Amino acid sequence: MLNNIGLPGLLLIAVVVLVLFGRGKISSLMGEVGKGITAFKKGVKEETEEASRNLESARDVTPEQEKDKA
Repeated sequence: MLNNIGLPGLLLIAVVVLVLFGRGKISSLMGEVGKGITAFKKGVKEETEEASRNLESARDVTPEQEKDKA
């Protein structure tokens, strides 16, 4: 069904959305979407760094240290 939507169809949809919601509402919505993407990227980066730190600390533990802990 959506395979036949071309550039004219997308432009028509964009114009209808702009008329229905107004420029101000759409720009504020896009601002919120941008903030959400930024927060997501920051969370992924922090999680990756934490996983790297955990992996490095796990490598620092030698088998002798593990025997002492047990």
